[in-house]
Amino acid sequence: MAISESSRGETVVLEETTAVDTDRSYIDWPAILAGVVVASAISFILLTFGSAIGLTMTSAQEGQSSSILWISVIGGLWILWVQVTASLCGGYLTGRMRRRVGDASESESDLRDGSNGLVMWGLATIVAAGIAWSGVTGAVHVVGQAAGAVGAAAGQAADAIDPSALLLDRTLRGRPDAPAVTDADRQSIGRILLSAATGEEIDATDRDYLVSVVASRTGLPPEEATTRVNQLFEQAQAVEAQAREAAERTRRASVVAAFLTAAALAIGAAAAYYAATLGGNHRDRQIVLEGWYRPW
Repeated sequence: MAISESSRGETVVLEETTAVDTDRSYIDWPAILAGVVVASAISFILLTFGSAIGLTMTSAQEGQSSSILWISVIGGLWILWVQVTASLCGGYLTGRMRRRVGDASESESDLRDGSNGLVMWGLATIVAAGIAWSGVTGAVHVVGQAAGAVGAAAGQAADAIDPSALLLDRTLRGRPDAPAVTDADRQSIGRILLSAATGEEIDATDRDYLVSVVASRTGLPPEEATTRVNQLFEQAQAVEAQAREAAERTRRASVVAAFLTAAALAIGAAAAYYAATLGGNHRDRQIVLEGWYRPW
């Protein structure tokens, strides 16, 4: 408000208004995109480095790799570190670069800065998910190919020594003049083994059939053939139990990794909101961060 005196000696009160840019959106997309670029670049660098660390924990040699649960825990903690670091940097830049609208109080400005930081975090998360889904991740893609090659080699080695096929070979190994085992016989015996491994008891008819096959091929007396068949069933059940245990370990590790990833994303959102409000406060107060280069 301003007071002036007219030529006729009258006092005139003039209303002084504050110009408010009502056409500008509270969402500052240039600042958000700048934060997304920085956050995505930091995530890319740290995830590439983390992929290299992950490969050091795995090996194609049996027994040389760390446990899958331990790998999942380390991977989840690394994702948490990546999320917090990238969200803090991207959120701070977004808040610092956001253009403040003149009608906002301090608390309202903090809320708008934080909201822009959340939008930055959401967009950066979508971008990261899209990059991961498409596989266009530069060095990470190369690391993934290397890991896939190691896994494929290990898988081929496992197929080459299939435990169930090896059990059949050992059981049906006969005299030099024994007739060759047909594919139909192998499939029939394989189904019997599968049924025995997944069930609690062995069907008597299936047992008698296998005993007769083993006895005719090896020339063993019925008692020794029965002993070999019983050993075959025990080994098949042991192989099935190992497979179930491996599947259970993988399930537990997947649950841990999923929870840690979800927690990392939630903490990243909070970090982006906090950093954006901090950047907005530094913008309003024109604070220069310690250690930053000042050209004057």
